Amino acid sequence: MDDVKVRLLQALEQNHRITTKALATMLNITEIKVKEMVEELEEAGLILGYVTLIDWEKTGCPDKVTAVIDVKVAPQREVGFDVIAERICRFSEVKSVYLMSGGYDLSVVIEGTSMKQVAYFVAEKLATLENVQSTITHFVLKKYKQNGIFFDKDKKDRRLVISP
Repeated sequence: MDDVKVRLLQALEQNHRITTKALATMLNITEIKVKEMVEELEEAGLILGYVTLIDWEKTGCPDKVTAVIDVKVAPQREVGFDVIAERICRFSEVKSVYLMSGGYDLSVVIEGTSMKQVAYFVAEKLATLENVQSTITHFVLKKYKQNGIFFDKDKKDRRLVISP
């Protein structure tokens, strides 16, 4: 992949709302070329979607509970972890699924409206799947940074200044 496309992808990853005019200026190419490249990257499956990160705590909407679930799985012959991972991905509560190294095979990130709903998901939907051997659930207590974006950016830096 050429350098211009890589820089385009990096810019879009940082800010998907950046204008084609700004991208053209950054990359030293025409706006038409930017639009063509973006379409090409979308069609090739390199750009999979565009995400808006929302700080739900500031909205006043009912709280969301986020949990990270470590899942131990018995891999299946000839398909490994792929089939079970794809099945887990289909649940609406599931936001992300990662194949991991270490003590557990999959890391599943889910969102629910309560701890009880998350517990129900784990007990009734996830743990009952064939080949799932065990789970460990971790509840997210506070988000500091997600997708490279800081939450509570406006808070004053309370670190002490160090001077020689």
